[in-house]
Amino acid sequence: MDFVELKVTRQYLDALEDMGISEPTEIQCKAIPRIRAGQDVIGIAQTGTGKTLAFLLPVMAMLSHAQGQGPRCVILTPAKELALQIADVAKRLARGTDLRVEVVYGGVGHKAQQERMEQGCDLVVATPGRFMELYLRHAFVTRNISHLVLDEADRMMDLGFMPQLRKLLEILPTKRQNLLFSATYPPKTEEMAGEFLLWPTRVEASPQSTVVETVTQSAYRAPNFGTKLNLLVALLKGETAPEQALIFVREKDQAERIGQAINDHVSWSVRTLHANKGQNSRINAMDEFKAGELRYLVATDVASRGIDVPQLDLVVNATVPRDPHDYIHRIGRTGRAKRKGKAITLVDPSEKAALLRVEGLLGMPLDFRPVPEGVDEVATPRWEAQAMARSIDREKRKADPDFKGAFHEKKRKPGKGKWGQRGKSSKRSGKRR
Repeated sequence: MDFVELKVTRQYLDALEDMGISEPTEIQCKAIPRIRAGQDVIGIAQTGTGKTLAFLLPVMAMLSHAQGQGPRCVILTPAKELALQIADVAKRLARGTDLRVEVVYGGVGHKAQQERMEQGCDLVVATPGRFMELYLRHAFVTRNISHLVLDEADRMMDLGFMPQLRKLLEILPTKRQNLLFSATYPPKTEEMAGEFLLWPTRVEASPQSTVVETVTQSAYRAPNFGTKLNLLVALLKGETAPEQALIFVREKDQAERIGQAINDHVSWSVRTLHANKGQNSRINAMDEFKAGELRYLVATDVASRGIDVPQLDLVVNATVPRDPHDYIHRIGRTGRAKRKGKAITLVDPSEKAALLRVEGLLGMPLDFRPVPEGVDEVATPRWEAQAMARSIDREKRKADPDFKGAFHEKKRKPGKGKWGQRGKSSKRSGKRR
């Protein structure tokens, strides 16, 4: 099946050609006809398989042309970066039409966004909080909304957006088409679908939580984060050094340490991306990376679903994500659009349980490789050893609530007060110092 058979009109065919897209993907072939028929649809497909076009093409065709002031389609996403990405694709599709596309998100002032919304739009891509804020400021009306799209619905549940989404339901027309798209479909997301969709049709382009076949996965063991830094530098400077690489970590300070190490030993073309960065800094880093002007981007999971760089060579998990579904989304940033990619994961002893969850979701073990020669092993600092021990204790306590680890609370001896013998002595003296 091609886009003509999917009844994609000429202006969108021309836009797809300009974007270098000639053949529809499996999720697009399955979802587009059902969306055009007006059905509520749940679309599940692995990352990098064209979910964005799967809902944009039919919805924009149904909107047809500019009409009225208020938006007629709302696309809700969990992250600013993802909202910007979807809006960019929608604007490129709309070049041959008069459809008005806007994007609104938090982290920046609302005034400019409010002024644009007051001028009128047909399709708006938004994060839930900013959408509700602008509605309460009377920037638009909702009575004409006929299409609601929830993109990356599983991530919305992980980030606790459900209360905001329930409030949004109260201001949207009851008669509308609802679409929910995600790479994974855990029970929480299924619960969300039950609240938002009416008799939905479920389309699935591949088994849940699978990774793109063009991604080669491997892993290395390291005793601590300092050794991981040395290993990462060696991998980025090796004979098969990538043109671009995206490095993921759990924490902001880890991102800064990696960024500094790359800047000192590999290349100055590196930026870090995490919650402490200003909105303009985050957007500029994304734009530079997508344009190929930036070689290395170090990010927390804020970026795991907001980057679409078809030429991306390598994704590195400098830390193993606690949620195995985040692993799927992280490595899904490479191997997109049928291109080949590599994913490397660095594992320390405290991440054994997280690794087992990832391998369980994948249905196979990761391919562990020997550490390259010349990589120095750093001694584990006392503070890091304690942090790793606490992490291991937490994982064991999850598996066994009765487990008492190295950091469990010591039992007090009978007859002792809260502050021990010193407390009793102070009480007898009757003096307060």
